[in-house]
Amino acid sequence: MNKIENLSFDEERALYNLKDTEVINCNFAGEKDGESVLKEARNIVVKDCNFSLRYPLWHNKKFVLENSKLDELSRAPIWYSIDGYIKNSNINSIKCLRECKNIKIEDSNIISQEFGWKCEDIILSHSNIESEYFMLDSKNVKLESVNFKGKYSFQYIKNLDISNCNLDTKDAFWHSENITVRNSTIKGEYLGWFSKNLTLIDCKIIGTQPLCYCENLKLINCVMEDTDLSFEYSSVEADIKGYIKSVKNVKSGFVIADEIGEIINEDSIMPVEAEIKIRK
Repeated sequence: MNKIENLSFDEERALYNLKDTEVINCNFAGEKDGESVLKEARNIVVKDCNFSLRYPLWHNKKFVLENSKLDELSRAPIWYSIDGYIKNSNINSIKCLRECKNIKIEDSNIISQEFGWKCEDIILSHSNIESEYFMLDSKNVKLESVNFKGKYSFQYIKNLDISNCNLDTKDAFWHSENITVRNSTIKGEYLGWFSKNLTLIDCKIIGTQPLCYCENLKLINCVMEDTDLSFEYSSVEADIKGYIKSVKNVKSGFVIADEIGEIINEDSIMPVEAEIKIRK
């Protein structure tokens, strides 16, 4: 591969359509404030670089971004790109990843509102992420050992696999389809409303009014904390360890727990026929 090292760039499309090149220890910032510095690149490796310009990595194909920093001035940094690998990087720029495909991210720290919209085939591992509307309307996504914080995550997402994660999030998984979460903690209000085919295995669920209006919901060996008014109008199969604060108007299926503080069946707008059982 060719190499570009130890240089600074601030012009519009400074390295446009770059091919088969390593970009090492370069700085993308300056008075000219040029956009799209690495637009339409092909087969590039970017290492130890700093970005402070808008839209730096649009329409890339086959790229690596490693040990690099993208600050708040590098807004919307990676759009319409495919076959990317991001490692050991710090991203602090709004709207990172939009309509991207086949991107792997690991060992990175990300603060990015509206991260990962309308993406496909995304893997995130061993990373910390803060975002709102995280992964909106994306599909085929996998999270492993991720710490996530932010509201309105995973809405309208399809085909999501999560394991060994900590999620501090409100209104997560709304209108989602085909989700499996394993060995994870999910903290936040109004979890999973209107979801379809959501399965939680060996998880801890914390927060008010979770898992309402769900279709084909399954909880296997889970713990629920401060979860009042759970499962309203859901079709559910739930086997819960310990105590549930309250369940309300469960549409169908069953809920079994060691203890349930209150079972509420009132003012229902539809038949509620689920079996609610206390484990003996």
